[in-house]
Amino acid sequence: MSNIYTIYADHKENITAHDFVAKMKLFLDSLVQHKKMTTYRITRMKLGFRSMDMPEFRIDMEFDNMQQLDDAMTVTIHDKDVDKVHVGFNQFVDVDTIQHFLYRDFPDDLNKPKLTKTQDQYTIKDMVDATKNIDPEIWKKS
Repeated sequence: MSNIYTIYADHKENITAHDFVAKMKLFLDSLVQHKKMTTYRITRMKLGFRSMDMPEFRIDMEFDNMQQLDDAMTVTIHDKDVDKVHVGFNQFVDVDTIQHFLYRDFPDDLNKPKLTKTQDQYTIKDMVDATKNIDPEIWKKS
């Protein structure tokens, strides 16, 4: 399962599309390098084809879980090197066009065990089992 943070945006008029994407890649590559994001994809509207007024660029950033997304935001704020490339990218964005969205893979099966388990990831079954071990009496059928 993935969490996909999507941004739609245009670049400022005095910035070329190539410069916009180059600065964007510097920032996004730094998040991947710090293992704060799994992958990303940058796409551009083809031939202006769209059914509504949307910005020209779409950036999809993929995160394994919400903690990784939170860590990406934290490192962006607290790591001076990451923040520097983030500021470098943000100054090229036309702030009147930027839109943010958070998506997830769907449908999801909340009871499906995770493929890998770290100290901070638990399935619903793990949480229920842990609760049963705390007070087994509340789980007995009346």
